Amino acid sequence: MKRLFTFLLLTALAPIARPQSLFSEIPSMEEGLSSITGLSFTHQVPYALMTKNQLKADFEKRIKASLKPDDIRAQELTLKLLGLVPADFDLRQNTIDLLTEQAAAFYDYNKKKLFVLDQADKGGIEEKMALIHELAHALADQHFHLGKYVRDGLRSDDGATARMAVMEGQASWLMAAYLAKQIGGAVEVPPAMLQLMTESIETSAAEFPVFSKAPAYIRESLTFPYAKGMLFQNEIYQKLGRESFSEVFARAPVSTQQILHPELYLAHKSPSIPDLPAVPAQQEFRKLGDGTLGELEYQVLLTEYVDAAEGKRSSAHLSGSSYELLENKRDKSVVLAFAAAWDSEQSAKEYFNEYRQVLRGKSKMLEMASDTDSSLEGRADTGYFRVWLAGATVNHLEGWKSPLH
Repeated sequence: MKRLFTFLLLTALAPIARPQSLFSEIPSMEEGLSSITGLSFTHQVPYALMTKNQLKADFEKRIKASLKPDDIRAQELTLKLLGLVPADFDLRQNTIDLLTEQAAAFYDYNKKKLFVLDQADKGGIEEKMALIHELAHALADQHFHLGKYVRDGLRSDDGATARMAVMEGQASWLMAAYLAKQIGGAVEVPPAMLQLMTESIETSAAEFPVFSKAPAYIRESLTFPYAKGMLFQNEIYQKLGRESFSEVFARAPVSTQQILHPELYLAHKSPSIPDLPAVPAQQEFRKLGDGTLGELEYQVLLTEYVDAAEGKRSSAHLSGSSYELLENKRDKSVVLAFAAAWDSEQSAKEYFNEYRQVLRGKSKMLEMASDTDSSLEGRADTGYFRVWLAGATVNHLEGWKSPLH
């Protein structure tokens, strides 16, 4: 489900202006990054300017080459059935619009080349920092092969987001560390600077019209790798020092939960993925897609429709989640089966109770046929649903054309 967002997350959020005046600083930037990480550039990083039209055409070409229309459709339908985007949301077009609006520089790990948008000079430190960010990607690629790192992560939706958080978070942390070192500080990022950087990532992106109008899940998915990934890198650096820059690539985090709670990554605590609930008349369906959901999805879902603080607290108790999107072979209707395992029966019960509010929030029309302490049944905008408790797991079947029993 996250594969389309990979294109978004490989672009710099900070604007770059008049790169010709900055390119001469690349050697000193490379030297500074090497002194912080202990990793040397094995060769010079090629770079080129690109117009906005060329940038848009390039991204459209990459999406077309990497993703089949059926894959994009499956991602979009899954998000809609979960309630993370509205029913009329166009995932592909929205992604293209976000790319065109926000991208100003990116490192292409396939071409091994840095591209910068050619635009009018604005001046300021942001341009320099964004170039350092992209050079940090190039340095990581020369040692850890980012293309393979990304491809390996696509085996798990949640794991893919975690790997993007490593890439973008480390590059963002190195931006801040480089600046701190330039002004005479130690090779680490002061807490005040971390807070300022996090706030800047979350607020500067909001200045863009397309981003501002996007659903909360799209906005969170875009900023998560930069902001939360940077905080993750900082925590790992505090524990492992220079070794952290290699460790997070050699042993990639496997979930957004490990990014949000670095102590789980350090403790090697991986998600416990539950079995999916049995699907009635499964032979009548074909699978459109499947994957994993993580704390990020449940945090957005719960904070969107319940209470923000309560949603964050509850989602942190997730143990693991899986989903499967199915299409009826005859009428082409789609249904979603997913299961969420929690760290205790009490946590599962709390999530089950909160999901009542999620159903009300994400549905314009909601008819409850049965509402008990362990089971919810009824009909909503997307069709009939059944949600039920099974120990520390909550099972979901949603989007059906006829009632479920």
